[in-house]
Amino acid sequence: MTDPCVLLAAYIITFLIGLPTNILAMYAFIMKLTKKPTPTDILLLNLTLSDLLFLVFLPLKIYEAASGMNWYLSHHVCAIMCYVFFTTIYVSSLLLMAISIDRYLGVAFPVTYRKFRKILYAIIGSIFIWLFSGAHCTVVLNIIYMKDPTNITTCYKNFTSQQKSVLFAMRLEFFVILFLVPLAICVFCYLNCIWILYHKPRITMEEKQRAIGMALGTLIVYLICFLPFNISHLVSFITKESPEWRNYTLLLSSFNACLDPIIFYFSSTMFRNTTKMTLCKIFANKH
Repeated sequence: MTDPCVLLAAYIITFLIGLPTNILAMYAFIMKLTKKPTPTDILLLNLTLSDLLFLVFLPLKIYEAASGMNWYLSHHVCAIMCYVFFTTIYVSSLLLMAISIDRYLGVAFPVTYRKFRKILYAIIGSIFIWLFSGAHCTVVLNIIYMKDPTNITTCYKNFTSQQKSVLFAMRLEFFVILFLVPLAICVFCYLNCIWILYHKPRITMEEKQRAIGMALGTLIVYLICFLPFNISHLVSFITKESPEWRNYTLLLSSFNACLDPIIFYFSSTMFRNTTKMTLCKIFANKH
């Protein structure tokens, strides 16, 4: 049985940490885009937008948990919240995959990639990721609107047999297409990045350790935040029931909104400098 108090505490912590750090990240990337933007900046900006959109709707999940997992708002609000919630989770995971590809190509084929590396490609890729994830998550809207709107006491729970047959089949597709394939790409890209960087003679040991640590850290975050939740998809398909622990795995995916700014901080010198300057201004104004 899911404990609403655990969900409530975790969602509040995620909101309180994630919102200010992602606003700071948004400011940093906007500053960078006004100067000399790169394709990576475009991907990271979209990742920040995804996290912020997720955090804007998180208070509704906080309300749900505070209400003992009961739902007293309209089914339209439930549908929009769930759609945004799941769409942004998969947008984030797909963008992290795109960032891993960008880094791998930059390390493995630096000269060639520099010639063909264009901001337009990153913009097109980001738009495709938003549309691809959003299109897949329309099943969430369909499932919710299959319910009787006058008899809704919970949001995205207590499915009928007809709803389960559609939902669990889609969860298998989510597991394979939106998680397993991106995971395989991330693992391939980051392990190859680590291998290439480790064997490059012109890079100092300190630079190698920082780059390898960044690659491993990003990969670990990806696994921690997205693997358990997507495993619950597979379990749902096999058992034809949503596992009781599924809501707890969703907490890990939610916490990704707090961890992304940490990835930005250690992977981008620009982000570190902007963060330090902004914090210095804030503390200077207070004093």
